[in-house]
Amino acid sequence: MSQYAKIIVDVPTMQTDQPYTYSIPAVLTNQIEIGMRVIVPFGNGKRLVQGFVIDLFDKNEFDGRVKDIQSVVDLRPVVNTELLDLSEWIANETFSFRITALQMVLPSVMRATYKKRVRLIDEIDENLQDKLFQGQDSIDFDPEHMDAQIIKELLQLTKAEKAEMIYEVGNKAKVKMQLSIQPKLGFEVYENIRSGLRKNAKQQHLLVDYLQSLTENSLIPQKQVVEEVGVTPATITAGAKNGWLEKVETEVYRDPYKDTIIEPTDMQELTSDQEVAVLAVDEAIKSGTNKTFLLQGVTGSGKTEVYLQTIAKALELRKTALMLVPEIALTPQMVKRVKSRFGDLVAVLHSGLSDGERYDEWRRIERKEAQVVVGARSAVFAPLDNIGVIIVDEEHEASYKQDETPRYHARDVVLWRSKRHQCPVILGSATPSLESRARAQKGVYEWLQLPHRINGHPMPEVTLIDMREEMKKTGESNFSEPLRHEITKRLEKKEQTVLMLNRRGFSSFVMCRDCGFVLPCPNCDTSLTLHMDTHTMKCHYCGHEEGIPKTCPNCHSRKIRYYGTGTQKVEEELKTLYPEAKILRMDVDTTRKKGAHEKLLAKFGAKEADILLGTQMIAKGLDFPDVTLVGVLNADTALSLPDFRSSERTFQLLTQVSGRAGRAEKEGHVIIQTFNPDHYAIQYAKHHDYESFYKKEMSVRHMENYPPYYYTIQLTASYTDEAGAAKKMLEAVQFLKPVLSKNAIILGPTPKSIMRVNNRFYYQVVIKYKSEGQLKERLRELMTKSQAEVRKGLKLTIDSEPVNFI
Repeated sequence: MSQYAKIIVDVPTMQTDQPYTYSIPAVLTNQIEIGMRVIVPFGNGKRLVQGFVIDLFDKNEFDGRVKDIQSVVDLRPVVNTELLDLSEWIANETFSFRITALQMVLPSVMRATYKKRVRLIDEIDENLQDKLFQGQDSIDFDPEHMDAQIIKELLQLTKAEKAEMIYEVGNKAKVKMQLSIQPKLGFEVYENIRSGLRKNAKQQHLLVDYLQSLTENSLIPQKQVVEEVGVTPATITAGAKNGWLEKVETEVYRDPYKDTIIEPTDMQELTSDQEVAVLAVDEAIKSGTNKTFLLQGVTGSGKTEVYLQTIAKALELRKTALMLVPEIALTPQMVKRVKSRFGDLVAVLHSGLSDGERYDEWRRIERKEAQVVVGARSAVFAPLDNIGVIIVDEEHEASYKQDETPRYHARDVVLWRSKRHQCPVILGSATPSLESRARAQKGVYEWLQLPHRINGHPMPEVTLIDMREEMKKTGESNFSEPLRHEITKRLEKKEQTVLMLNRRGFSSFVMCRDCGFVLPCPNCDTSLTLHMDTHTMKCHYCGHEEGIPKTCPNCHSRKIRYYGTGTQKVEEELKTLYPEAKILRMDVDTTRKKGAHEKLLAKFGAKEADILLGTQMIAKGLDFPDVTLVGVLNADTALSLPDFRSSERTFQLLTQVSGRAGRAEKEGHVIIQTFNPDHYAIQYAKHHDYESFYKKEMSVRHMENYPPYYYTIQLTASYTDEAGAAKKMLEAVQFLKPVLSKNAIILGPTPKSIMRVNNRFYYQVVIKYKSEGQLKERLRELMTKSQAEVRKGLKLTIDSEPVNFI
């Protein structure tokens, strides 16, 4: 009987969610499985494309001619049933195509350009090994040029777990092999060999003695033998030629934390508030309930210990656990805490790892060798089975929303997976998003609170400095007199200071004092930023870079001056003010290299620096007992942005960074410099008063018809000329209006706040609504219709619940 497959094909120029029916050739019958990638002819049959098998069936109801699958890309499914279903849900929710969602749920190592090899992992018939592997342990897998019968036999070996596929990516993400030695003879035989050796053959005596001491089938890395026994590689090679031993290539995992000393830790005694939280989540884990908990705890209240003890409960019940953190800067300390509790059971997934390390960590999860996953946003797709608990730390963070298609929010994916696995979710934050806090108030989420710090100390005192008045005294200095005084006190007491500035680089812009000319980016509607470490002007949007001008390009005056403030410039001023202080700068520029976050934080933790200066990446999650002063140099950065969440972001950031002070026995102090000291977000942050901020901000959102009272959709068109982008947005509004009720609110079309980026013009429309039954279907229709214009250079994106409108 013929077999057929439904396949989502990858046609970059014209995507479609319609699955195509293909016939499975006889040689591949009963070998192809749902979740595999295959190669199929498309269009006129001359073009070959890749596709995902999403269904298999025996009876074909398609009337036309059905083409055959040409070959397979993988020897086993790369996407399991759960992730197949999840990709369909993501495509529907984010207005993206199914193929894009399928590519995204794969580990990045499989999305890259890669070469595939098939490797034997168990003994097989010698004749078959000679036929398929030509006496080798592995062969290149090239399905486009391989005989179908050979592919069938490789599929069968993979199903029987006698062979596996290895992905080699850009010469980085391939399986790491290690040369080992294995004894081939028995104790008595080695005794006879030694008696026949010359007395002065010291190296051979050492090698034979060592081989004799090993148990049968021992595999010892050759490097270890050379170092411990004192024999040379040449002696080992000679031993292999003499038949004393066998050299064997063995696979080893790349461990990103192999050089990190992590001391095991025990469970900590819980406070009464922590105990209530842990018991509530444990009960949901035991009963298999997909309940969502909002764990709202002030900074330093012990949320991490609650996470660790609930993970322990999941493991105790033979379940797995997934923990998301918002960005790489937070992972070093969090990973250490999780690994110190659960050791090798923990796998880590984030962009700070090399391709090879990510590949190995992913395979450890897939092989069920790791039961706890800690990672940033994309770790939400980790192929864990039987999940017992999912944790989202700092759930309010905007970095959980992907800003490329498909524009999913990790928090939404977590809630989908919790239903699938019937497990609880913990959303943790000191400053929850208004959406989550409102759901807790309505009883949609169960609200757990940790209102006190575990050290029993009050929250640190916060002092506001009005920089309008201060500038009259200190001129253009970044440091007010009170902040300078407090930094001096900390240096004298050998305590540490954290300073936050929300801008990297040396200076915001370069301006001519004669004509007012500001050096612009040639590709974007922004000014270039000065970077003194590279002596260049850079655009943070398109990457354009050029030299620092010595004269004004407009009037040729030499009166070029630097305006604004960046982390580099602040660092220079700090060095002038405190020449004896050791200063560490932590921003995008100083943390580009792999492991840079961890090294900088380790230095600060070891008290090799007095002051840590950084952008908002230092505001969250850092826990250093000797930090007693936190200074915020410019509290107003986010307030000036044209975005309805700017007040919420400002409050969250100031509250989070304030929480870095006084986390141990020493009392903390926070100084916030601001030009808007009376703004409610800054006033409530001064008093650590989330509840009052929540009530005030909710009333503002209600008056202005914004989330969580309304849903929002953002449509953005970009084109190489402004008129084309504006026209597309007008057409989109006209297309959507007939299905919208009079209650829907349409804002725009308007240019985006930065209209031109990398020589493309951006226009947007925002739709606010409460219930529009036909809107989603109409938007999907608009997305499909717009594909024809993509070839002409026009791009349309649809973002459901955007985190900002900038």
